[in-house]
Amino acid sequence: MLFDKVKAFVVQLDGERAGTEPVFHGGQAVAGRVLLELAGAARVSALRMRARGRARAHWTESRSAGSSTAYTQSYSERVEVVNHRDTLLAPDSGDISMLPAGRHEFPFSFQLPISLVTSFEGKHGSVRYSVKATLHRPWVPARHAQKVFTVIEPVDINIPALLEPQAGAREKVARSWYCTHGPVSLSAKIDRKGYTPGEVIPIFAEIDNGSTRAVQPRAALVQTQTFMARGACKQKRTVVASVDGEPVGPGRRALWPGRMLRIPAVGPSILHCRVLSVDYSLKVCVDIPGSSKLLLELPLVIGTVPLHPLGNRSASVGQFLQSWGLCTGMEPPEAPPEYSEVVRESQLPAASQGPFPLLNHPSVTLEGPYFACLQEFRYRPPPLYAEEDPHPPSEAGRPRCMTC
Repeated sequence: MLFDKVKAFVVQLDGERAGTEPVFHGGQAVAGRVLLELAGAARVSALRMRARGRARAHWTESRSAGSSTAYTQSYSERVEVVNHRDTLLAPDSGDISMLPAGRHEFPFSFQLPISLVTSFEGKHGSVRYSVKATLHRPWVPARHAQKVFTVIEPVDINIPALLEPQAGAREKVARSWYCTHGPVSLSAKIDRKGYTPGEVIPIFAEIDNGSTRAVQPRAALVQTQTFMARGACKQKRTVVASVDGEPVGPGRRALWPGRMLRIPAVGPSILHCRVLSVDYSLKVCVDIPGSSKLLLELPLVIGTVPLHPLGNRSASVGQFLQSWGLCTGMEPPEAPPEYSEVVRESQLPAASQGPFPLLNHPSVTLEGPYFACLQEFRYRPPPLYAEEDPHPPSEAGRPRCMTC
């Protein structure tokens, strides 16, 4: 039969290697080939290729309208971000082409739009890019071959808005069974808003426990996925990393002089998509026995372009530590790793549930507090005229000022 003559029909992209897949970004050209291997001569009507990129959100909600009536409401939204079609093989006169037995290659190439959305897979939505080839033959169902590729849109954390320190403070009065146990206050700072996977976030916090019970401070990196469709939205929160501090006794005060929280291999922030977004935040909270938690949230942006070494980082962090009165004189900080060295296509973000995961989770590294110290740059004023040259030469015919 004619169907048995097709031994192989696949789509390959340029840059593929064993175990690795190419990664693209907006404005880049995607090139590859469609491989067709025939065991014998076969008649082909056409060979067409289509590249597509879709951002999609979908979920359902069950609603009840009384004791016996229930229905399910469906929410769905889709945005086409890439749509390219091309014909790789088609007879000029509309007749049937006869391809001989053997291996045939049909190259293709197309340009991605300038602005794209990073590839993403979530519970209620996704962003997917693919190249699909369709082989049309007379009297035989069409045969398809598809290749999915990854797009990562660069997010540069070196812009001024992402280099600004983030800080906040909260306070509450601990109460249990209508009894007041005293005030508990929390203040926290981080040196900037933008980070990349593999970096360590130094958390500077102060916990003042004025209650009559010991409290437990914690910090966590939280990913928030937001899906939007038909005017409604659906959110999913996931804790991807966390760290615990030492308990703070009654009437005591504790200081975190740079408690380390390492960012695991997670996808970058998605901020400019109409149907879904991916945001990150650092949540610092204090667990109070018998009362609700004292929670402080600081926004974060996870990027792909790491911080320039010894650039704005030294100055901004130096000023940040001086405001907290911490020591200086340590070596300059190590440059963060490249995004491609930390995040690979096979790695997925953690899917821990609850407000904070267990500390014995394999992806969480617990480290004690450390004192982050940076070199302090002090700029002295320019020297006085008399200090620069005690006997400067005077110009001829020009009297010297006796007050200098």
